[in-house]
Amino acid sequence: MDITLVISQMCVMLIIILIGYVMFHKNKLNDVSSSHISGLVVNICNPATILCSAFDKKEAITISELMGALSVTVLAYAALMLAGMVVPRLLRIKQEDRYMYHFLTVYGNVGFLGIPLVSAVLGGNALAYVSINCVVYNLLFYTAGVSLIKKRAGEKSAAGIKEFLVKTVNIGTVSSLLTILLYLVDFDLPAVILDTVTYAGRATTFLSMIVLGVSVARIPVRELFCHKKDYLFIALRMLLLPIGGVLLLKLFVKDPLLLGTLALLLAVPSGNLPLMCSREHGLSADALARIIVLTTLVSVVTIPVVVLFL
Repeated sequence: MDITLVISQMCVMLIIILIGYVMFHKNKLNDVSSSHISGLVVNICNPATILCSAFDKKEAITISELMGALSVTVLAYAALMLAGMVVPRLLRIKQEDRYMYHFLTVYGNVGFLGIPLVSAVLGGNALAYVSINCVVYNLLFYTAGVSLIKKRAGEKSAAGIKEFLVKTVNIGTVSSLLTILLYLVDFDLPAVILDTVTYAGRATTFLSMIVLGVSVARIPVRELFCHKKDYLFIALRMLLLPIGGVLLLKLFVKDPLLLGTLALLLAVPSGNLPLMCSREHGLSADALARIIVLTTLVSVVTIPVVVLFL
């Protein structure tokens, strides 16, 4: 993987984040408009980006390759789940706040940052592996993740099959599964559909980084940088875990495209899905919001560092 390309892409994303930051402070964007843009990215642009990868595939990916990628992805998330239990204890986080650090460790920003980053650095074919990651991510979060949030909120975590399907069968999961299917079959879609999806997908990086810029602007600078344990967490989450993961994966993952995809997805900052879900259930999640923003900022430096170990 070309480290200069990674650095270049991270600098581009940083510049767009700064545009969002400035627009918020100039009152050109607010929480309402940011929320609307987020919905557009989550429901239209990100799924379109994933689907575009199947349209532009240069070579077919076999079922055995996809199954191998699925196995490695499941193992990677199993390791992250274990780390999510260990890290809060290492940092001596208070019992009532440990669930937040668990989420910050396990669930990266695969959608908003991971998809456009992998697409830009590794190309469209790598998004087949991102699709597998998205499916595992959604299934894990809407089972184990939501159960943990409900337990912390004092709610019953048991859910029926209908609620499970409503949560897990969403635009992200469906588009990921459809993308995997399109990689496996030779099927040509009408040009009108191809062009529409392509135009929607091209907006992903810009709009998602604008939203992240608004998130940065909403937190006071003093509040963002004054917690010492945040820096210890960042060292573990943004450097030690992804670098250790890459070194382990190199021992048995021989496909450079899969290895590069996993490395980038391990290195992305903490994601905001747990934050939105925690607030939905009435939980105080200030640490979640703060560290999500902080890991996003430092990822401009830490992602290229992780890539050096490939």
